[in-house]
Amino acid sequence: MKTGFDVERYLAEQTSAILERVAMFDNKLYLEFGGKLIFDLHAARVLPGFDPHVKMHLLQQIKDKTDIILCIHAGDIERRKMRADFGITYDVDALKLIDDLRHDWDLEIAAVVITRFDDQPSATLFKNKLERRGVRVYTHRATKGYPTDVDLIVSDEGYGANPHIETTKPLVVVTGPGPGSGKLGTCLSQLYHEHKRGVHAGYAKFETFPIWNLPLKHPVNVAYEAATAELRDVNLIDPFHLEHTGETAINYNRDVEAFPLLRRILERITGTEPIYRSPTEMGVNRAGFAIVDDDAVRAASRQEAIRRYLRYACEYMMGLVDKGTVQRAELIMKELGVGVEDRPVVLPARQAAEEARESAEKGHDGVFCGAAIQLPDGAIVTGKNSPLMHSAASAVFNAVKHLSAIPDRIHLISPNVIESIGLLKKQFHDGRSVSLDLEEALIALSTSTTTNSAAQLAMEHLGRLRGCEMHMTHIPTPGDEAGLRHLDVNVTSDPAFSTGSLFVT
Repeated sequence: MKTGFDVERYLAEQTSAILERVAMFDNKLYLEFGGKLIFDLHAARVLPGFDPHVKMHLLQQIKDKTDIILCIHAGDIERRKMRADFGITYDVDALKLIDDLRHDWDLEIAAVVITRFDDQPSATLFKNKLERRGVRVYTHRATKGYPTDVDLIVSDEGYGANPHIETTKPLVVVTGPGPGSGKLGTCLSQLYHEHKRGVHAGYAKFETFPIWNLPLKHPVNVAYEAATAELRDVNLIDPFHLEHTGETAINYNRDVEAFPLLRRILERITGTEPIYRSPTEMGVNRAGFAIVDDDAVRAASRQEAIRRYLRYACEYMMGLVDKGTVQRAELIMKELGVGVEDRPVVLPARQAAEEARESAEKGHDGVFCGAAIQLPDGAIVTGKNSPLMHSAASAVFNAVKHLSAIPDRIHLISPNVIESIGLLKKQFHDGRSVSLDLEEALIALSTSTTTNSAAQLAMEHLGRLRGCEMHMTHIPTPGDEAGLRHLDVNVTSDPAFSTGSLFVT
Protein backbone atom coordinates (compact mmCIF):
# COMPACT_ATOMS: atom_id res chain seq x y z
CA MET A 1 0.00 0.00 0.00
CA LYS A 2 1.22 3.49 -0.89
CA THR A 3 2.26 5.76 1.95
CA GLY A 4 -0.29 8.50 2.51
CA PHE A 5 0.83 10.00 5.81
CA ASP A 6 4.03 11.80 6.88
CA VAL A 7 4.50 10.65 10.46
CA GLU A 8 7.56 12.85 11.11
CA ARG A 9 5.68 15.98 10.09
CA TYR A 10 2.77 14.95 12.29
CA LEU A 11 5.00 14.28 15.28
CA ALA A 12 6.66 17.68 15.01
CA GLU A 13 3.41 19.61 14.54
CA GLN A 14 1.47 17.71 17.21
CA THR A 15 4.23 18.13 19.81
CA SER A 16 4.48 21.84 19.12
CA ALA A 17 0.69 22.30 19.32
CA ILE A 18 0.48 20.51 22.69
CA LEU A 19 3.28 22.56 24.24
CA GLU A 20 1.65 25.77 22.99
CA ARG A 21 -1.59 24.72 24.69
CA VAL A 22 0.23 23.98 27.95
CA ALA A 23 1.65 27.52 27.93
CA MET A 24 -1.87 28.97 27.66
CA PHE A 25 -2.94 27.67 31.10
CA ASP A 26 -0.55 28.73 33.85
CA ASN A 27 1.73 25.90 32.73
CA LYS A 28 -0.73 23.19 33.88
CA LEU A 29 -2.81 21.34 31.28
CA TYR A 30 -4.96 18.24 31.64
CA LEU A 31 -4.95 16.65 28.19
CA GLU A 32 -7.56 13.97 27.54
CA PHE A 33 -6.06 11.39 25.18
CA GLY A 34 -8.76 9.82 23.01
CA GLY A 35 -8.13 6.61 21.10
CA LYS A 36 -5.33 4.18 21.86
CA LEU A 37 -2.18 5.45 23.58
CA ILE A 38 -0.14 2.66 21.96
CA PHE A 39 -1.05 0.13 19.27
CA ASP A 40 -3.34 2.65 17.50
CA LEU A 41 -4.00 0.11 14.78
CA HIS A 42 -7.08 1.82 13.33
CA ALA A 43 -5.06 4.96 12.59
CA ALA A 44 -2.27 2.88 11.06
CA ARG A 45 -4.75 1.15 8.75
CA VAL A 46 -6.60 4.25 7.49
CA LEU A 47 -3.51 6.49 7.32
CA PRO A 48 -0.83 4.31 5.67
CA GLY A 49 2.49 5.52 7.01
CA PHE A 50 1.07 6.34 10.47
CA ASP A 51 3.12 4.82 13.30
CA PRO A 52 0.73 3.06 15.73
CA HIS A 53 3.07 4.10 18.55
CA VAL A 54 3.46 7.75 17.49
CA LYS A 55 1.80 9.05 20.69
CA MET A 56 4.47 7.30 22.70
CA HIS A 57 7.24 8.84 20.60
CA LEU A 58 5.60 12.20 21.29
CA LEU A 59 5.45 11.59 25.05
CA GLN A 60 9.05 10.41 25.12
CA GLN A 61 10.13 13.73 23.65
CA ILE A 62 8.40 15.64 26.47
CA LYS A 63 8.46 13.06 29.28
CA ASP A 64 10.24 15.47 31.64
CA LYS A 65 7.11 17.68 31.39
CA THR A 66 4.48 14.90 31.53
CA ASP A 67 2.54 12.88 34.11
CA ILE A 68 0.19 10.11 32.98
CA ILE A 69 -3.11 9.14 34.62
CA LEU A 70 -4.89 5.96 33.50
CA CYS A 71 -8.68 5.77 33.87
CA ILE A 72 -10.84 2.65 33.72
CA HIS A 73 -14.59 2.42 34.24
CA ALA A 74 -15.54 0.07 37.09
CA GLY A 75 -18.48 -1.21 35.06
CA ASP A 76 -16.16 -2.26 32.23
CA ILE A 77 -14.12 -4.29 34.71
CA GLU A 78 -17.25 -5.92 36.10
CA ARG A 79 -18.65 -6.72 32.64
CA ARG A 80 -15.27 -7.97 31.43
CA LYS A 81 -15.44 -5.69 28.41
CA MET A 82 -13.05 -6.82 25.66
CA ARG A 83 -10.50 -5.01 23.54
CA ALA A 84 -11.22 -6.77 20.27
CA ASP A 85 -7.86 -6.29 18.52
CA PHE A 86 -5.99 -8.01 21.37
CA GLY A 87 -8.71 -10.34 22.64
CA ILE A 88 -8.15 -9.22 26.24
CA THR A 89 -10.39 -7.52 28.79
CA TYR A 90 -10.04 -3.81 29.60
CA ASP A 91 -8.57 -4.46 33.05
CA VAL A 92 -5.92 -6.77 31.56
CA ASP A 93 -5.28 -4.14 28.87
CA ALA A 94 -4.69 -1.58 31.61
CA LEU A 95 -2.13 -3.87 33.26
CA LYS A 96 -0.46 -4.46 29.90
CA LEU A 97 -0.34 -0.72 29.22
CA ILE A 98 1.37 -0.04 32.56
CA ASP A 99 3.97 -2.74 31.80
CA ASP A 100 4.48 -1.53 28.20
CA LEU A 101 5.01 2.07 29.30
CA ARG A 102 7.42 1.05 32.03
CA HIS A 103 9.51 -1.54 30.19
CA ASP A 104 9.34 -0.43 26.54
CA TRP A 105 9.03 3.35 26.77
CA ASP A 106 10.64 4.25 30.13
CA LEU A 107 7.45 6.03 31.28
CA GLU A 108 5.59 5.58 34.55
CA ILE A 109 1.89 5.85 35.27
CA ALA A 110 1.40 8.46 38.00
CA ALA A 111 -1.92 6.95 39.08
CA VAL A 112 -4.82 4.72 38.07
CA VAL A 113 -8.36 6.01 38.55
CA ILE A 114 -11.30 3.58 38.76
CA THR A 115 -14.24 5.71 37.68
CA ARG A 116 -17.91 5.36 38.61
CA PHE A 117 -16.80 3.05 41.36
CA ASP A 118 -19.61 1.51 43.39
CA ASP A 119 -17.78 -1.21 45.31
CA GLN A 120 -18.07 -3.67 42.42
CA PRO A 121 -16.30 -6.89 43.50
CA SER A 122 -14.18 -7.20 40.33
CA ALA A 123 -13.16 -3.54 40.47
CA THR A 124 -12.20 -3.93 44.13
CA LEU A 125 -10.04 -6.94 43.30
CA PHE A 126 -8.40 -4.96 40.47
CA LYS A 127 -7.70 -2.10 42.89
CA ASN A 128 -6.17 -4.45 45.46
CA LYS A 129 -3.97 -6.11 42.85
CA LEU A 130 -2.54 -2.78 41.70
CA GLU A 131 -2.01 -1.32 45.15
CA ARG A 132 -0.17 -4.42 46.33
CA ARG A 133 2.18 -4.00 43.37
CA GLY A 134 2.97 -0.42 44.34
CA VAL A 135 0.64 1.41 41.91
CA ARG A 136 -1.31 4.42 43.25
CA VAL A 137 -5.04 3.83 42.78
CA TYR A 138 -7.87 6.33 43.26
CA THR A 139 -11.61 5.67 43.08
CA HIS A 140 -14.14 8.19 41.79
CA ARG A 141 -17.81 7.53 42.38
CA ALA A 142 -20.57 8.80 40.08
CA THR A 143 -20.63 12.60 40.24
CA LYS A 144 -23.65 13.94 42.11
CA GLY A 145 -25.90 16.13 39.98
CA TYR A 146 -24.36 15.09 36.67
CA PRO A 147 -25.36 16.09 34.03
CA THR A 148 -28.11 18.60 34.87
CA ASP A 149 -27.24 20.32 38.16
CA VAL A 150 -24.08 22.32 37.47
CA ASP A 151 -24.15 23.91 40.94
CA LEU A 152 -24.00 20.48 42.56
CA ILE A 153 -21.50 19.08 40.04
CA VAL A 154 -19.04 21.91 40.70
CA SER A 155 -19.12 21.70 44.46
CA ASP A 156 -17.52 19.82 47.32
CA GLU A 157 -20.29 17.23 47.01
CA GLY A 158 -19.70 16.83 43.29
CA TYR A 159 -16.17 16.94 41.89
CA GLY A 160 -14.91 17.88 45.33
CA ALA A 161 -15.95 14.48 46.68
CA ASN A 162 -13.26 12.87 44.56
CA PRO A 163 -9.76 12.70 46.02
CA HIS A 164 -7.26 15.04 44.42
CA ILE A 165 -4.60 13.20 42.40
CA GLU A 166 -1.18 14.68 43.09
CA THR A 167 0.77 15.52 39.93
CA THR A 168 3.98 17.47 39.55
CA LYS A 169 4.44 18.05 35.79
CA PRO A 170 2.94 20.85 33.65
CA LEU A 171 1.26 18.36 31.27
CA VAL A 172 -1.01 15.65 32.64
CA VAL A 173 -2.07 13.09 30.05
CA VAL A 174 -5.33 11.37 30.98
CA THR A 175 -5.90 8.16 29.05
CA GLY A 176 -7.91 4.95 29.26
CA PRO A 177 -8.39 1.59 27.54
CA GLY A 178 -11.51 2.64 25.63
CA PRO A 179 -14.46 5.03 25.29
CA GLY A 180 -16.49 5.75 28.39
CA SER A 181 -13.54 5.23 30.73
CA GLY A 182 -14.18 8.47 32.63
CA LYS A 183 -11.29 10.50 31.24
CA LEU A 184 -13.27 13.73 30.91
CA GLY A 185 -14.75 13.46 34.41
CA THR A 186 -11.28 12.87 35.85
CA CYS A 187 -9.90 15.92 34.04
CA LEU A 188 -12.73 18.14 35.29
CA SER A 189 -12.43 16.81 38.84
CA GLN A 190 -8.72 17.67 38.78
CA LEU A 191 -9.45 21.14 37.41
CA TYR A 192 -11.85 21.74 40.29
CA HIS A 193 -9.21 20.83 42.86
CA GLU A 194 -6.45 22.78 41.07
CA HIS A 195 -8.49 25.98 40.94
CA LYS A 196 -9.41 25.65 44.62
CA ARG A 197 -5.66 25.59 45.24
CA GLY A 198 -5.11 28.68 43.13
CA VAL A 199 -3.66 26.87 40.11
CA HIS A 200 -5.29 28.10 36.88
CA ALA A 201 -5.05 24.79 35.08
CA GLY A 202 -6.70 24.13 31.73
CA TYR A 203 -8.24 21.29 29.74
CA ALA A 204 -7.83 20.14 26.14
CA LYS A 205 -8.55 17.02 24.13
CA PHE A 206 -6.25 15.01 21.86
CA GLU A 207 -8.50 13.01 19.54
CA THR A 208 -7.24 11.81 16.17
CA PHE A 209 -10.65 11.04 14.62
CA PRO A 210 -12.69 12.45 13.08
CA ILE A 211 -10.12 14.73 11.45
CA TRP A 212 -11.59 18.20 11.80
CA ASN A 213 -10.13 19.75 8.63
CA LEU A 214 -11.17 16.96 6.24
CA PRO A 215 -14.61 17.01 4.56
CA LEU A 216 -17.53 15.49 6.45
CA LYS A 217 -17.87 12.56 4.04
CA HIS A 218 -14.15 12.01 3.46
CA PRO A 219 -13.53 8.23 3.69
CA VAL A 220 -11.13 8.71 6.62
CA ASN A 221 -13.91 10.29 8.67
CA VAL A 222 -16.53 7.81 7.45
CA ALA A 223 -14.20 4.96 8.49
CA TYR A 224 -14.26 6.41 12.01
CA GLU A 225 -18.06 6.04 12.01
CA ALA A 226 -17.58 2.41 10.93
CA ALA A 227 -15.12 1.85 13.77
CA THR A 228 -17.63 3.20 16.30
CA ALA A 229 -20.79 1.66 14.87
CA GLU A 230 -21.47 -0.01 18.21
CA LEU A 231 -21.44 3.42 19.91
CA ARG A 232 -23.62 4.93 17.14
CA ASP A 233 -21.19 7.84 16.72
CA VAL A 234 -22.08 10.20 13.89
CA ASN A 235 -19.80 12.80 12.35
CA LEU A 236 -21.23 16.26 11.81
CA ILE A 237 -20.25 19.84 11.09
CA ASP A 238 -19.39 21.57 14.36
CA PRO A 239 -22.23 24.17 14.62
CA PHE A 240 -20.44 26.17 17.34
CA HIS A 241 -17.28 26.51 15.26
CA LEU A 242 -19.29 27.47 12.18
CA GLU A 243 -21.20 30.13 14.12
CA HIS A 244 -18.16 31.77 15.69
CA THR A 245 -15.65 31.52 12.85
CA GLY A 246 -17.70 30.96 9.69
CA GLU A 247 -15.46 27.99 8.95
CA THR A 248 -16.50 24.36 8.52
CA ALA A 249 -14.93 21.88 10.93
CA ILE A 250 -15.84 18.25 11.58
CA ASN A 251 -16.55 16.77 14.97
CA TYR A 252 -18.77 13.97 16.24
CA ASN A 253 -22.12 13.94 17.95
CA ARG A 254 -21.05 13.13 21.51
CA ASP A 255 -18.56 16.01 21.73
CA VAL A 256 -20.97 18.47 20.08
CA GLU A 257 -23.86 17.43 22.33
CA ALA A 258 -21.72 17.65 25.47
CA PHE A 259 -20.10 21.01 24.65
CA PRO A 260 -22.75 23.39 26.10
CA LEU A 261 -22.68 21.53 29.43
CA LEU A 262 -18.89 21.26 29.40
CA ARG A 263 -18.55 24.98 28.70
CA ARG A 264 -20.83 25.81 31.65
CA ILE A 265 -18.87 23.50 33.95
CA LEU A 266 -15.54 25.03 32.88
CA GLU A 267 -16.95 28.52 33.40
CA ARG A 268 -18.12 27.59 36.89
CA ILE A 269 -14.78 25.97 37.81
CA THR A 270 -12.58 28.79 36.51
CA GLY A 271 -14.84 31.71 37.38
CA THR A 272 -14.23 33.20 33.93
CA GLU A 273 -15.61 32.73 30.44
CA PRO A 274 -13.80 29.74 28.84
CA ILE A 275 -11.50 30.50 25.93
CA TYR A 276 -13.02 27.69 23.86
CA ARG A 277 -15.88 28.66 21.59
CA SER A 278 -16.37 25.21 20.10
CA PRO A 279 -15.41 21.56 20.67
CA THR A 280 -13.09 21.85 17.66
CA GLU A 281 -11.11 24.64 19.38
CA MET A 282 -10.90 22.42 22.45
CA GLY A 283 -9.09 19.76 20.44
CA VAL A 284 -5.41 19.51 19.60
CA ASN A 285 -5.19 17.55 16.36
CA ARG A 286 -2.72 18.11 13.51
CA ALA A 287 -3.29 14.79 11.74
CA GLY A 288 -4.97 16.35 8.71
CA PHE A 289 -1.90 18.44 7.98
CA ALA A 290 0.29 15.31 7.67
CA ILE A 291 -1.72 13.60 4.90
CA VAL A 292 0.53 13.60 1.83
CA ASP A 293 -1.44 11.34 -0.53
CA ASP A 294 -5.19 11.77 -0.33
CA ASP A 295 -5.92 8.95 -2.79
CA ALA A 296 -3.91 6.50 -0.67
CA VAL A 297 -5.75 7.30 2.55
CA ARG A 298 -9.12 7.22 0.78
CA ALA A 299 -8.40 3.73 -0.55
CA ALA A 300 -7.15 2.54 2.83
CA SER A 301 -10.25 3.92 4.58
CA ARG A 302 -12.60 2.11 2.21
CA GLN A 303 -10.83 -1.12 3.02
CA GLU A 304 -11.15 -0.38 6.74
CA ALA A 305 -14.92 0.03 6.38
CA ILE A 306 -15.07 -3.48 4.90
CA ARG A 307 -12.95 -4.87 7.75
CA ARG A 308 -15.21 -3.24 10.33
CA TYR A 309 -18.35 -4.66 8.76
CA LEU A 310 -16.87 -8.16 8.73
CA ARG A 311 -15.72 -7.83 12.35
CA TYR A 312 -19.13 -6.69 13.54
CA ALA A 313 -20.83 -9.46 11.57
CA CYS A 314 -18.64 -12.02 13.36
CA GLU A 315 -19.18 -10.36 16.74
CA TYR A 316 -22.93 -10.58 16.14
CA MET A 317 -22.59 -14.32 15.57
CA MET A 318 -20.71 -14.56 18.87
CA GLY A 319 -23.39 -12.57 20.70
CA LEU A 320 -21.18 -9.53 21.37
CA VAL A 321 -23.13 -6.86 19.45
CA ASP A 322 -26.71 -6.38 18.30
CA LYS A 323 -28.13 -6.60 14.79
CA GLY A 324 -28.39 -2.81 14.54
CA THR A 325 -24.61 -2.48 14.83
CA VAL A 326 -24.08 -4.84 11.90
CA GLN A 327 -26.67 -3.04 9.81
CA ARG A 328 -25.11 0.35 10.54
CA ALA A 329 -21.65 -0.95 9.59
CA GLU A 330 -23.08 -2.36 6.36
CA LEU A 331 -24.75 0.95 5.48
CA ILE A 332 -21.49 2.81 6.09
CA MET A 333 -19.60 0.35 3.90
CA LYS A 334 -22.14 0.82 1.09
CA GLU A 335 -22.03 4.60 1.55
CA LEU A 336 -18.37 4.39 0.54
CA GLY A 337 -19.33 2.41 -2.55
CA VAL A 338 -17.65 -0.85 -1.58
CA GLY A 339 -18.71 -4.36 -0.64
CA VAL A 340 -17.13 -7.38 1.00
CA GLU A 341 -15.87 -8.72 -2.33
CA ASP A 342 -13.84 -5.53 -2.84
CA ARG A 343 -11.46 -6.80 -0.17
CA PRO A 344 -8.90 -8.58 -2.41
CA VAL A 345 -8.42 -11.61 -0.14
CA VAL A 346 -12.11 -12.50 0.31
CA LEU A 347 -12.87 -14.30 -2.95
CA PRO A 348 -9.56 -16.27 -3.01
CA ALA A 349 -10.27 -17.52 0.52
CA ARG A 350 -13.76 -18.64 -0.47
CA GLN A 351 -12.36 -20.33 -3.57
CA ALA A 352 -9.87 -22.22 -1.38
CA ALA A 353 -12.73 -23.47 0.79
CA GLU A 354 -14.56 -24.66 -2.32
CA GLU A 355 -11.44 -26.48 -3.49
CA ALA A 356 -11.26 -28.19 -0.10
CA ARG A 357 -14.85 -29.33 -0.59
CA GLU A 358 -14.16 -30.64 -4.09
CA SER A 359 -11.07 -32.56 -3.02
CA ALA A 360 -12.65 -34.12 0.07
CA GLU A 361 -13.39 -37.80 0.20
CA LYS A 362 -16.85 -38.78 -0.95
CA GLY A 363 -19.31 -38.76 1.91
CA HIS A 364 -17.25 -36.35 4.04
CA ASP A 365 -19.66 -33.92 5.68
CA GLY A 366 -17.25 -31.72 7.68
CA VAL A 367 -16.78 -27.95 7.48
CA PHE A 368 -14.56 -26.78 4.60
CA CYS A 369 -12.47 -23.73 5.42
CA GLY A 370 -10.28 -21.49 3.30
CA ALA A 371 -7.86 -18.64 3.99
CA ALA A 372 -5.98 -16.16 1.80
CA ILE A 373 -3.10 -13.75 2.51
CA GLN A 374 -1.99 -10.83 0.36
CA LEU A 375 1.80 -10.51 0.56
CA PRO A 376 3.90 -7.34 0.33
CA ASP A 377 4.60 -8.00 -3.37
CA GLY A 378 0.84 -8.14 -4.08
CA ALA A 379 0.70 -11.90 -4.54
CA ILE A 380 -2.24 -13.69 -2.90
CA VAL A 381 -1.52 -17.08 -1.35
CA THR A 382 -4.25 -19.40 -0.11
CA GLY A 383 -4.63 -22.35 2.23
CA LYS A 384 -7.38 -24.81 3.09
CA ASN A 385 -8.12 -27.06 6.01
CA SER A 386 -7.07 -30.70 5.98
CA PRO A 387 -6.68 -33.57 8.44
CA LEU A 388 -3.19 -32.15 9.15
CA MET A 389 -3.70 -28.39 9.50
CA HIS A 390 -6.28 -25.64 9.86
CA SER A 391 -6.66 -23.36 6.86
CA ALA A 392 -4.95 -20.48 8.71
CA ALA A 393 -1.85 -22.59 9.34
CA SER A 394 -1.86 -23.83 5.76
CA ALA A 395 -2.11 -20.30 4.35
CA VAL A 396 0.67 -18.96 6.58
CA PHE A 397 2.99 -21.84 5.68
CA ASN A 398 2.26 -21.42 1.97
CA ALA A 399 2.92 -17.69 2.34
CA VAL A 400 6.34 -18.08 3.95
CA LYS A 401 7.24 -20.72 1.36
CA HIS A 402 6.42 -18.14 -1.32
CA LEU A 403 8.44 -15.42 0.42
CA SER A 404 11.46 -17.66 0.95
CA ALA A 405 11.21 -19.43 -2.45
CA ILE A 406 10.83 -22.87 -0.86
CA PRO A 407 9.26 -25.37 -3.29
CA ASP A 408 5.78 -26.64 -2.39
CA ARG A 409 7.02 -30.25 -2.21
CA ILE A 410 9.35 -29.43 0.72
CA HIS A 411 7.85 -30.13 4.15
CA LEU A 412 8.41 -27.45 6.76
CA ILE A 413 7.28 -29.88 9.46
CA SER A 414 7.76 -33.61 9.13
CA PRO A 415 4.41 -35.40 8.60
CA ASN A 416 5.45 -37.75 11.40
CA VAL A 417 5.68 -34.83 13.80
CA ILE A 418 2.24 -33.57 12.79
CA GLU A 419 0.77 -37.05 13.22
CA SER A 420 2.37 -37.36 16.66
CA ILE A 421 0.90 -34.03 17.79
CA GLY A 422 -2.46 -35.07 16.39
CA LEU A 423 -2.31 -38.35 18.32
CA LEU A 424 -1.52 -36.42 21.51
CA LYS A 425 -4.53 -34.15 20.93
CA LYS A 426 -6.74 -37.16 20.31
CA GLN A 427 -5.68 -38.86 23.50
CA PHE A 428 -5.76 -35.91 25.88
CA HIS A 429 -8.23 -33.47 24.32
CA ASP A 430 -11.76 -33.96 23.04
CA GLY A 431 -10.55 -36.09 20.13
CA ARG A 432 -12.89 -34.41 17.64
CA SER A 433 -10.15 -32.57 15.72
CA VAL A 434 -6.51 -33.53 15.47
CA SER A 435 -5.39 -31.05 12.81
CA LEU A 436 -2.99 -28.34 13.94
CA ASP A 437 -4.22 -24.81 14.53
CA LEU A 438 -1.85 -21.95 13.68
CA GLU A 439 -0.38 -21.55 17.15
CA GLU A 440 0.39 -25.28 17.36
CA ALA A 441 1.83 -25.26 13.84
CA LEU A 442 4.13 -22.32 14.62
CA ILE A 443 5.44 -24.08 17.72
CA ALA A 444 6.04 -27.23 15.69
CA LEU A 445 7.81 -25.13 13.03
CA SER A 446 10.13 -23.59 15.60
CA THR A 447 11.09 -27.00 17.00
CA SER A 448 11.85 -28.22 13.47
CA THR A 449 14.47 -25.54 12.79
CA THR A 450 17.24 -27.53 14.47
CA THR A 451 16.95 -30.38 11.97
CA ASN A 452 15.30 -28.77 8.94
CA SER A 453 17.02 -25.92 7.07
CA ALA A 454 13.81 -25.12 5.19
CA ALA A 455 12.00 -24.60 8.49
CA GLN A 456 14.79 -22.25 9.61
CA LEU A 457 14.48 -20.27 6.38
CA ALA A 458 10.70 -20.08 6.75
CA MET A 459 11.01 -18.82 10.34
CA GLU A 460 13.26 -16.01 9.15
CA HIS A 461 10.52 -14.80 6.78
CA LEU A 462 7.57 -14.92 9.19
CA GLY A 463 8.17 -11.30 10.17
CA ARG A 464 7.40 -10.20 6.62
CA LEU A 465 3.75 -11.14 7.18
CA ARG A 466 3.35 -8.26 9.65
CA GLY A 467 0.65 -5.90 8.38
CA CYS A 468 -0.41 -8.21 5.55
CA GLU A 469 -4.11 -8.58 4.75
CA MET A 470 -5.77 -11.94 5.39
CA HIS A 471 -9.29 -13.33 5.14
CA MET A 472 -10.75 -16.59 6.40
CA THR A 473 -14.06 -18.21 5.56
CA HIS A 474 -14.70 -18.95 9.22
CA ILE A 475 -14.24 -17.28 12.59
CA PRO A 476 -10.74 -18.21 13.82
CA THR A 477 -10.49 -20.75 16.61
CA PRO A 478 -8.66 -19.57 19.76
CA GLY A 479 -5.42 -21.20 18.58
CA ASP A 480 -5.65 -19.63 15.13
CA GLU A 481 -6.52 -16.23 16.61
CA ALA A 482 -3.55 -16.34 19.00
CA GLY A 483 -1.15 -17.25 16.19
CA LEU A 484 -2.46 -14.52 13.90
CA ARG A 485 -2.17 -11.94 16.66
CA HIS A 486 1.50 -12.85 17.17
CA LEU A 487 2.08 -12.38 13.44
CA ASP A 488 0.33 -8.95 13.42
CA VAL A 489 -1.78 -9.85 10.40
CA ASN A 490 -4.85 -7.76 9.52
CA VAL A 491 -7.33 -10.62 9.49
CA THR A 492 -11.05 -10.68 8.75
CA SER A 493 -13.41 -13.60 8.42
CA ASP A 494 -16.84 -14.50 7.18
CA PRO A 495 -19.45 -14.75 9.97
CA ALA A 496 -19.42 -18.55 10.11
CA PHE A 497 -18.01 -21.06 12.58
CA SER A 498 -15.41 -23.67 11.65
CA THR A 499 -17.21 -26.39 13.59
CA GLY A 500 -20.65 -27.25 14.78
CA SER A 501 -19.39 -27.64 18.35
CA LEU A 502 -20.41 -24.95 20.83
CA PHE A 503 -17.20 -25.29 22.87
CA VAL A 504 -13.97 -24.87 20.92
CA THR A 505 -10.52 -24.97 22.53
